[in-house]
Amino acid sequence: MGDRTVSPEVISKIVAKEKKLTGESRPVADGPTAQAQKHADEPITGQVISDITQGEKHVTSRDVPVHGGPAALAQSIVTSKTNPVSSHTGRLDPNLISAISSAEAVITGKSEPVKGGPTAQAQRHAGEPINAQALHDITEGEKLITGGARVKGGPTATAQSELSKSQDQNRS
Repeated sequence: MGDRTVSPEVISKIVAKEKKLTGESRPVADGPTAQAQKHADEPITGQVISDITQGEKHVTSRDVPVHGGPAALAQSIVTSKTNPVSSHTGRLDPNLISAISSAEAVITGKSEPVKGGPTAQAQRHAGEPINAQALHDITEGEKLITGGARVKGGPTATAQSELSKSQDQNRS
């Protein structure tokens, strides 16, 4: 399961998350499971995460995904597989910018990054080490898309996690 596709195993996990949200025994039409099934065997991209997020919003009537819900699951699959353990560079490399973009998609429900949002801010620092200025800019972009708040597991947290992993790797 080293790949990042909408596999039967992923769909099964989304079904379980959806059932917890709805209390129903079966997935809801247009819910996160239905959205995931539309992308069966496809790579988990920003668009797939966006669709699952829209499905989740459909069943919860909330503007943001639920912590630990179906969209968060899809996001975690992408971010957990984005950087193999041996390649924590501590830089804003393409893998990290992609993970930040995926985290942004979970928040916005859109596959395209928002102008001035966290992905755009990360891209301004592409190739640079993750430092206080880059983290500040990503945080400001995150606040732009959330109305002023940071989100657990969001774009800033994604960058901070990568920085921490790179520091841990360098200590080993």
